[in-house]
Amino acid sequence: MTEFIAPATRRRMSVSEASVPTLARGTKLRLDETRQRWVLLVPERVMAPDEIAVEVLKLCDGRRSVADITDHLAAIYNAPREEIARDIIAMLQDLADSGFLVEAAKP
Repeated sequence: MTEFIAPATRRRMSVSEASVPTLARGTKLRLDETRQRWVLLVPERVMAPDEIAVEVLKLCDGRRSVADITDHLAAIYNAPREEIARDIIAMLQDLADSGFLVEAAKP
């Protein structure tokens, strides 16, 4: 299986365009090769994000800000930046509120 393992735990966050999100400790984004589907593994749960959520989660690497992620996806999907920003912030805030996403530590 291919997987992205989150770095060490960081503090929880209130998501904004300035936020630099990363997966929380114990949270993994993994490609289930048998089913050919990405899954988000969290303690005692498995979530099946849709394709766009997977694209967003792959970019939550602790280096890119939400603004960077928004700009990247707006260019790829040729969609209005404001609409993408609103959707990304809402999705990431839900994940942060559930403890699956945290603010990356500042270097």
